Amino acid sequence: MKPKRTVCVVLVDRANYGRLKPVMHAIATHPDLELQCIAAGTMVLERFGRPVEIVRRDGFPVLSEVYMELEGSTPTSMAKSVGFGVVEFANEFQRLNPDLVLLIGDRYEALAAAIACAYMNRCLVHVQGGEISGSIDESARHAISRFAQFHFPATRRAAEYLLRMGEAPETILGVGCPGSDIARTMDRNLESEMLNATGSGAFVDANGEFLLAIYHPTTTSYGGAARQMRQLLEALRILATPTILLWPNIDAGADHISKEIRIFRDQGADWLRTITNLAPEIYLQVLASTACAVGNSSSFVRDAGYFGTPVVLVGDRQDGRETDCHAVRCHAVAGDIAACIAAQLQHGRYSPSSLYGDGFVSGRIADQLAALKPYVQKRLHYVMQEAATFVNGYASTGYHHSSRGIQGDSTEKSGAVVR
Repeated sequence: MKPKRTVCVVLVDRANYGRLKPVMHAIATHPDLELQCIAAGTMVLERFGRPVEIVRRDGFPVLSEVYMELEGSTPTSMAKSVGFGVVEFANEFQRLNPDLVLLIGDRYEALAAAIACAYMNRCLVHVQGGEISGSIDESARHAISRFAQFHFPATRRAAEYLLRMGEAPETILGVGCPGSDIARTMDRNLESEMLNATGSGAFVDANGEFLLAIYHPTTTSYGGAARQMRQLLEALRILATPTILLWPNIDAGADHISKEIRIFRDQGADWLRTITNLAPEIYLQVLASTACAVGNSSSFVRDAGYFGTPVVLVGDRQDGRETDCHAVRCHAVAGDIAACIAAQLQHGRYSPSSLYGDGFVSGRIADQLAALKPYVQKRLHYVMQEAATFVNGYASTGYHHSSRGIQGDSTEKSGAVVR
């Protein structure tokens, strides 16, 4: 009997799990695959609510917890954490000995895993490569793509950018964000008791009009985090609409943002509720139910579009990111933010978008993980007209993957070495 192929999924923060959960389920239930899971980064930290416990409650095998975050939330602590992560991930990859490693996105913790994976001759599969965004995240994303042997970009444009970066066409195995799968299947009815079960502050009526705010640091403008957060909080004060505010991630500048939130909260805001962490389905229920999402989370670009939720993107953290018409951009100036929110509230909901996936992505990813032929040595692939032809092939098949190269019939021409 043929042994199952082991796929090690690395989770480094709550957003990672929110998008990879349906993929993990598809892997766990696939007859030819065996799921391994490593939890790292803020997934294992107490001050972020230890989201790893949600993973375990969902029935997934967490085989390792990697502690790699150096305290400080500064550019220096981020750089040092990458080094710690490379050491710890190398230990775990050696112990678990997976056939494939699956990473998503652009986190520096994921970059550490990619470096360890590459130097240990592990075959790496990257989800959500080829995208443009603000801060150091974009550079980390592209670096992970260059280390990865196979790719599942979220959009057709991202697939084309991967080709332009020199990735071989047959290594791009499908298009679409797996987060859309949860959005398609979940119960969108949000109960007030569930919304207010965690956190502190005002009671927010899930059936009434409320805002959802998230503001993460933009690491390439580290010194401006506190000022930008003050502007956003002042905009929310102007409107005084019931608001759910999630705490920021751990990136450089997070402590400055958190301090501004604490100061603002202590001054009294009877319309504000702050929450550390939400399970993926509950978070998406909140995102689907909110009258407007404001801040700079990538979920406001991806998942909110699927729901048609109005969004105000503040600052430049998502600059260059593909968005549908549901999102408007503004500078981190209180008056501008408040005016944009008011305009979005007046507009109301938008038509749902499938820009980031059709809701049937995870099964295709699992099938391709079972079918691909792992290899180690990458080659730079030269692409001209082939890029447009290849990507347009996705456009005509409703996001379904191409099987070119999986059988190994064109690998010599492309320069990819598939074994």
